[in-house]
Amino acid sequence: MSEGSVNVESRTSSQDKRWTIMAALLGTNTAVMLFQGIEQEANPKAIREIALTVIAATIPFQGIYFLIYTFLLENNGKLNDDMLRKLNFASSLCTIVAYVSLGGLIALWYSMSKMVGIAFTVSAITAMILVRTSMMQTEVDEDETH
Repeated sequence: MSEGSVNVESRTSSQDKRWTIMAALLGTNTAVMLFQGIEQEANPKAIREIALTVIAATIPFQGIYFLIYTFLLENNGKLNDDMLRKLNFASSLCTIVAYVSLGGLIALWYSMSKMVGIAFTVSAITAMILVRTSMMQTEVDEDETH
């Protein structure tokens, strides 16, 4: 590999991984809103209405996350520490609210089948723990190399 080429692995930060997770979550939530919204019109259920309300309430936070992420990329190195701290806090808050949408998805799965709901809940919790653990490990590794 030439000295001028860029190794994609070396430039993938934990923030890029968070972006990927948020993009997947936004795509999932948008698809669920579309298809379950159509089903809600045809066959209204109170639990589905609540679940869709939870999911809908989290989508703007997912969008704001992407705006913050893009702003940080465009202004890399140009922001003072206080502004950077505030934007990182807002980004973290948006991430937490986005994860709340999983509660709406869990409610939808439980309304269809108790077994599916339990399986999704256990899988979602396990996946979040694995992702957070691996991201923390990546951040520790990145800090040690710098």
